[in-house]
Amino acid sequence: MAPSETGRRHSRDDVVEAALRILDDFGLPDLTMRRLAASLDVQPSALYWHFPNKQTLLAELADRIVATRRRATVEPEGWQDAVRAEAAALRDALLAYRDGAEVVSSTLALGLGSSETVDRLERAVAQGGFDAETSRRAATALLHFVLGHVSHEQQRLQYDSLGVLADAESSPLDEDDPAAAFAFGAGLLVGGLELSRSRR
Repeated sequence: MAPSETGRRHSRDDVVEAALRILDDFGLPDLTMRRLAASLDVQPSALYWHFPNKQTLLAELADRIVATRRRATVEPEGWQDAVRAEAAALRDALLAYRDGAEVVSSTLALGLGSSETVDRLERAVAQGGFDAETSRRAATALLHFVLGHVSHEQQRLQYDSLGVLADAESSPLDEDDPAAAFAFGAGLLVGGLELSRSRR
């Protein structure tokens, strides 16, 4: 059977949903095209009907992961609250999937996928009256912070699930309350942005 024929047995959404399940169950290193094809009972070549390569598949996964972020239940009172809410929503979305931060980070590094992740942060910053260049740079810095913080959180979660115990007392990082540590860091970045405006 030709690849195009076997590929049509499943929709693009079927492939993406199966890939997300593998990601959650086994992690990014074990998300191979061969394993994905086996889970769908098709030949690996059939997957290329929907995605020309693994990088474009990961870009789609990254977009799906980011799209799961929830809107704030309470309308932010100002631009600073809006930025913090966007950062927190992105953190939640990344944590919802195993290796979510790594998938999104690697996709962005390759210049693939949607720009919606940084666009939403940029729009929140721009509410503070910052120019386009400042808003974009601030959004990028915030995105780097979110990805780095969540990547560390997910590594710790994986180590914990494997029974690898870290020495929390000797760690230079805040391990007790990741959510509070994240909020503090996001607040520092937002406060620094406001301070930079007052010094102009």
